[in-house]
Amino acid sequence: MGILDAIRSQFIEVIEWLDDSGNTLVYRFPVHGQEIKNGARLTVRESQAAVFVHQGQIADVFGPGLHTIDGGNTPILTKLGAWMHGFNSPFKAEVYFVNTKQFTDLKWGTSNPVMMRDADFGMVRLRAFGIYSIRVTDPQALIKEIAGTNAHFVTEDIEGQLKRTLVSGFSDALAESKIAALDLASNYDELGGFIRSKITDDFKLFGLDLTKFVIENISLPAEVEAAMDKRTSMGVIGDVGRYAQFQAADAMRDAAQNTGGGAGTGAGLGAGFAIGNAMAGAMTNAMNQSKSEGGGPAKTACPKCGATNLASARFCNECGAKMETASQAVPCTKCGAQLQPGSKFCNECGTKVE
Repeated sequence: MGILDAIRSQFIEVIEWLDDSGNTLVYRFPVHGQEIKNGARLTVRESQAAVFVHQGQIADVFGPGLHTIDGGNTPILTKLGAWMHGFNSPFKAEVYFVNTKQFTDLKWGTSNPVMMRDADFGMVRLRAFGIYSIRVTDPQALIKEIAGTNAHFVTEDIEGQLKRTLVSGFSDALAESKIAALDLASNYDELGGFIRSKITDDFKLFGLDLTKFVIENISLPAEVEAAMDKRTSMGVIGDVGRYAQFQAADAMRDAAQNTGGGAGTGAGLGAGFAIGNAMAGAMTNAMNQSKSEGGGPAKTACPKCGATNLASARFCNECGAKMETASQAVPCTKCGAQLQPGSKFCNECGTKVE
């Protein structure tokens, strides 16, 4: 090996990139003076692509594998036009490594509420958030449209644009789906798939593929959620009348069990009195209604003194005579005194009973 061959062997470079950041989309390989030597070795790993840029134009893209940059088998050498003098002189070019792995767990969310017309609640304002995943499918388009000459381009540099695209697609898809607010939770997967198919073309303009779009939550305004909770409570309660009686009984039991003094006892007694009055009023109304419908209880006259008594009374409320006995008594034929059954003479005048 001659001296010139030894010098040339020192110029051979190894071009490779190991990503330890986890969020880098494009990385420009640092080449001293942007000069790449003939015979340089290029290592492109899985989930990577190497893009050569010469004089501001993309010259070639290399996929995964080990490549030798020489004049015999590399299309880039003919495109760059800088290989003269038997390809012994270095050429100037920029090498960009593009990460083609899938970037997951990226966050999206609505910064402002999304207006929606709902059949149940009318106009409502919705907020939503979730995650999405992307992958670089066209390294040339990514560098041309987004990264440019950025030496270190990460996901945060494009997330703002992607989030706005996602929220715009979400709002449009939500309006087109016409899903009721009460049914949104059961249609997250369907709605997410519809949104992904709707905005996938917008991501392709950046050389990206929207591999996944997940809706984690769609929230309603606080007043709408409160109305929904009330409606749910009414459905659980069922019969309002029975529920009121159950609450009254619980309140009276709690008041009776409250053995403490002071304001607590007063409050318990007050609640008990109020509930008792309410129940007494309800019972009085029921009795009055029963009387008005049935005409009141049956009554009868005392056979002894003629006073009016209830039909179920056993003794007269005026003379004290036993109603059953009085009903069986017979008058004396002479003085009219009431005689007990079986009497042979009148107790008043002594007349013999016939």
